[in-house]
Amino acid sequence: MRFVRLGLGVYIGIQAFETQSIFPGLVAAFLLYQAVTNTGCCGTNGCAIPTKKHNTNTSEDIEFEEITSK
Repeated sequence: MRFVRLGLGVYIGIQAFETQSIFPGLVAAFLLYQAVTNTGCCGTNGCAIPTKKHNTNTSEDIEFEEITSK
């Protein structure tokens, strides 16, 4: 994915320079920044699935209270 961003950034940057457009230049700069710093839109672990927290303390003492009717 990093090389895709780099390729798109370079290509869009060249096209923005040839057409003298500002917005594609900003998009190219953003894509190049992401490629150089290896980040995405949400940071380095933006699309990572959170790991499940396993409960190591599984043995719990449960106290029962007996309810009787009158």
